[in-house]
Amino acid sequence: MSVFGIGLAYGIATLVIMFSGMPIAFALGAVAVVFMGIYMPTASLDTVTQNVYEEMASITLLSIPLFILKGAAIGKSRAGQDLYSALHAWLHRVPGGLGVANVFACALFAAMAGSSPATCSAIGSAGIPEMRKRGYSGGFAAGIIAAGGTLGILLPPSITMILFAVAAEKSLGRLFLAGIGPGLLLVSLFGFYAVYRFRREYAAAEAIYKNGGPEAPILARDEYTLAERFSVLPRVIPFVLLLTGVMIALYGGYATPSETAGLGGLLALALIAAIYSVWRPSDLAPIMKSTIRESTMLMMIIGMSLLYSYVMSYLHISQSVAESIVAMHLPRWELLFAILVMVVVLGFFLPPVSIILMTAPIILPPLRAANFDIIWFGVVMTIVMEMGLIHPPVGLNIFVIRNVAPDIPLREVIWGTLPFVLLMMFAVLLLCFVPGISTWLPDLVMGPDGSR
Repeated sequence: MSVFGIGLAYGIATLVIMFSGMPIAFALGAVAVVFMGIYMPTASLDTVTQNVYEEMASITLLSIPLFILKGAAIGKSRAGQDLYSALHAWLHRVPGGLGVANVFACALFAAMAGSSPATCSAIGSAGIPEMRKRGYSGGFAAGIIAAGGTLGILLPPSITMILFAVAAEKSLGRLFLAGIGPGLLLVSLFGFYAVYRFRREYAAAEAIYKNGGPEAPILARDEYTLAERFSVLPRVIPFVLLLTGVMIALYGGYATPSETAGLGGLLALALIAAIYSVWRPSDLAPIMKSTIRESTMLMMIIGMSLLYSYVMSYLHISQSVAESIVAMHLPRWELLFAILVMVVVLGFFLPPVSIILMTAPIILPPLRAANFDIIWFGVVMTIVMEMGLIHPPVGLNIFVIRNVAPDIPLREVIWGTLPFVLLMMFAVLLLCFVPGISTWLPDLVMGPDGSR
């Protein structure tokens, strides 16, 4: 059979087995093993475990379970709710300050935990009830938390970026730094939209009240004394210092990414023990179980995805697709557009981890040939994958919100996230016209990157 026929069969088999409901890791592994048995030497089946081990034997991947431990330690404590409360106390005078506080809380928590679902769950469990109590519509409240949670795969330490750095063989520190500027851009866009949407809902409620209708909760104003504002800081500042210290250790060259992840995990455990008295074995058990469960799931997906990519490469599927793309001689921006559309479509069905590991062997060679900065593309691709977290049919964050706030209809949640998807599209366009948004910080801290 020709390479085209094998590649077509490979893709169809993957789609069929995934739609059967089989977990992603086992689906990818099963397809890879079946095609190894059919098209590769029989002896190759004896080396499956060795191939998976060798593909995963990366010191960079060691940081993943350690960052997950840090995120679980923070996520299983009251740190998220305290962070949200502190920001609300200081931003309550801003129109829509409660919504803006939730955006900032999501950004800070995402930077500490590195996980989008954990951010949605931790901040949403406190933020959504408070916004609903103060008259925010269900879709607005859900959209803020769902979109804010996506920042978990853009702001460092991002597990998604760790995997992209491994797949692209690029500096993890440079990639982390490149995500900070676009991350702050998205935080600003989300915050401005929160103010705009609040003003609209406030004006509508005010018009009803002036016409003799009931006074809506959104018209009420919270007041905090200066003493109350400062009283909420002691529990928050240590975690902000933890984030700052970890970033200094990483970017100052004092520790490798894996050492930094281990340091962050241990300090997070120490902080929740000191601040929230979470130190007994019964208290730590949920944290350890969550860490082991999520780490095992991710590492299984990573291992099977790498085996899947290895088989694609051995059968020359990925090389042939890449050569076909290059042979089309598309202008560089049309090439980028086609690749990003493919990532969006894959985002309907697959999580970011699988998208990166499955597509990297195919899309990176043409992008290098077109002289795109791969670090910059990693940031753009991450934002595009963020959209997949809040758009149907998969939309992982949408379902997390449904668990946190089951009283909000799914239709409202989806409509509430759509404006944020449009804002992400705008951010991608802005990065295409002004790439310096993502490249200035790594160039400033680590010097210009000569490779592309």
